[in-house]
Order: sequence, then structure tokens, then C-alpha cells
Amino acid sequence: MIPRYTPAEFQDLWSQKRKYETWFDIEVAACRAMEGAGLVPAGTADAVAPFRAQLDPDAIDEIEKVTRHDVIAFLTHVEGLAGEPARWLHRGMTSSDVLDSSLALLLVEATDKLLLRLDAVLKALRGRIEEHRRTPAIGRSHGIHAEPTTFGLILAGHYAELARGRKRLEVARYEIAVGKIAGAVGTYAHLTPGIEAEALDSLGLRPETASTQVVARDRHAAYVSALGILAAGIERLSTNVRHWQRTEVGEAEEHFKKGQKGSSAMPHKRNPVLTENLCGLGRVVRAAVVPGLENVALWHERDISHSSAERMMLPDATATLAFMLDRLRGVVADLVVYPDRLRQNLDQTGGLWASEGILLALIGQGLGRQEAYVLVQRNAMKAFEGEGEFRALLQKDADIRAKLSADEIDRQFDLNHALAHVDTIIDRVLEGD
Repeated sequence: MIPRYTPAEFQDLWSQKRKYETWFDIEVAACRAMEGAGLVPAGTADAVAPFRAQLDPDAIDEIEKVTRHDVIAFLTHVEGLAGEPARWLHRGMTSSDVLDSSLALLLVEATDKLLLRLDAVLKALRGRIEEHRRTPAIGRSHGIHAEPTTFGLILAGHYAELARGRKRLEVARYEIAVGKIAGAVGTYAHLTPGIEAEALDSLGLRPETASTQVVARDRHAAYVSALGILAAGIERLSTNVRHWQRTEVGEAEEHFKKGQKGSSAMPHKRNPVLTENLCGLGRVVRAAVVPGLENVALWHERDISHSSAERMMLPDATATLAFMLDRLRGVVADLVVYPDRLRQNLDQTGGLWASEGILLALIGQGLGRQEAYVLVQRNAMKAFEGEGEFRALLQKDADIRAKLSADEIDRQFDLNHALAHVDTIIDRVLEGD
């Protein structure tokens, strides 16, 4: 993580201090459950618990330089603080009991923070959708004018995608909220399933169904995949903003704040820097997906080839996505939309967008589809080449006029007809939230 793209609360969440505090919580919860099972003297957990506030990350890291084992360094430090009662900590447990259960707690909290941010994005999008529900725009395929839509409907498509991303994130949160306190290879040789269930339940986690020495990494692969798909959706919306802001398009742009500068060389520049930034960061989040998948295949009951990758990619991916969501909310809320330019671009081709309507009208009058296609296309190509306005060319084409009246041709250029079902689609999107 780097400070530039890390919200403060994620800096705290993934700090060394918070990591060791979470390890401490796992150890104390397990100890308390062992007390109930009669494996540890009563009162041990209460005797150790107050020393959580005295954990010293720097001291633990210094011990690790000698032990070259982070969990042993942590336990050594806790024993130095709490004294004799701390000898009962970690009874029958293995390092991954602490590491994986702790990671689950942190990922659940990170996900809750992501969901709150995503909800803010969806709220901002909903407002802009309603604002531009009936603002006409040209739809594009291959970057080329296609048929009419509305700016609100375009945004609704992005809303639906991000709403699906939210559902995936909720599923991923449930799947990742799993820990293990099952011992060296997950057999409870010196513990019991009851101890594990009690300890994890007190922390808001569920036991892994069948753990080895670790929680199965398909869970983490699914988690980072959900993050990656959500980041891809953010990038798609950001890419559209960048296109809308192009000088030749000019349909919408990022808000340019007072005092903002666009270029060190060119004072006139107003660049889509926020959405360009989001596109770049989306690639960083998606970069966690491949190592997440590759971490699934560990040797036998475990190895630690997953550990180094996770220590980097999980804090980076969650913190970066949080930053992206914060930035996207601002982009959406402050997006400057130009309805007049949207209409100007819609009208730019002189109604070429009506070609399918004319095609279908000719078919309805008895022409074969391919024959009708040729008639419409020859007029469309003339319009493309500057030989006249599309509607006027159609009106002058004897073969077309033999099948369609002037009014029947004009009817295909009615925007109300082209956009008749926009409200239904938008309502379906928003009601499905």
C-alpha cells in the first residue's frame, strides 16, 4: 500500500498494530473456549486479556529477527508481558490457526468498509439516472453512432453492473468469514471441534468445513475475483467518462475545480485525470486475481507459497478498491453533463440512426430483408459521404417511396418511438437494487 491511494482507515486496518491485536483476540478467544472445556486453568483468558493494550509491534518485529517466525515472536512478546498465564496460549494450535482466522476478521471488516463505499456510489448514480432519465443521447457500437438511448439509461447500465458487483461482494464476504482452530493438519489432535466453534463464533466467524493446516484458498480466490470484477466495472464507467470528455465528443466531463490545473505546459487543458487514474488502479486490483487463483494449489496439507503474495495483494487490493470507490462517487456526483451537446451529437448524422426502422418498415410492406437492406444502405452510404441528409434521400428514392409514404418514412425518425421503453428498463434496474 502507498499513502496516495490508501484511505486512512485502511492504513489502520492493515497496520502491524492491528494485525497483532487481531492475533491476540484469536488467542484469547481460543483460550477462553479451552477453559470451558477444562483444558486450560479457569481465569487464564481474563488474566491475559488486559495486556492487549500493551502490544508493541516494534518489539515483536525485533524478536522476529531472531526467531525468524512471526507467530513465535508474537507469543514470546505476549509471554513477556503477561507472565505465567500466557504459557497456556496457543495450546494445541498451529500458526495458521492464528493467521487465517485473523485474516478472515480483517477481510470481513475491509469488505464492510467497501460495501459502505459502494452504496454511496450507487446512491450518487441513482440520482444522476433520475436527472437524465429522458435526456436523449446517441448510443454507440464500435464507437460509431448506432441508435438513440438516453444518458440516464446509459448510467443505469453501469448501475446494474455495480449492483451485481455488490451482490458478489456480499457472497464473498460470507465465504471469507471462516477461520480454523483445528491444530497442525486440521484434525483437532489436541483440541476439539467444539472449542473451535465456540472461539470462532465469539469472533463472528464460522469454522472451515474441512481445513488442512490452512483455510482452503479457493475462498480467497473467489474473494479477490469479486474485487477484480468490481474494479473492472469501475474502469468501464471511467472509460466512458473519458470518451464523453473528448473534445470532439463533449457530452460530459469531470468537474474542473477552481484553482485546478490541467497541464504544466498548456493552460487550456481540462483532462479526465480522475477517471484515467481509476482505469490504472483497476488494473492493480485485477492483478490480485491471478495470484489468488494460483494460491489455491498448495502442497498436501499446506505450504507457505500463498503467504507472501497475500501479505501484499490483500491489503493492496482492498485499500485500492476503497480509494477507487471514494473517487468514483465524487466523479459521478460532480459529473458535468451537457444535454445540448448530447442532442447535437445525436442529430449529427442527420437521422442515420433511423435506418433499422426504415428497414423493418420496408419488410413490413413485403420486401425481402436483404433487398430492403440494400435500398436503405445505399441511401445511408450517400449520407455518410455527404451527398445529402438521410431522411431527404429516402424521400427521393423511388424504390423506397413505392413502398413507404412520406409520413411512414417520417414516423421512423420519431424519438418518442425509439425511446418508448426507456422508463421500463430504468425502473427495472432501480427496483432490482
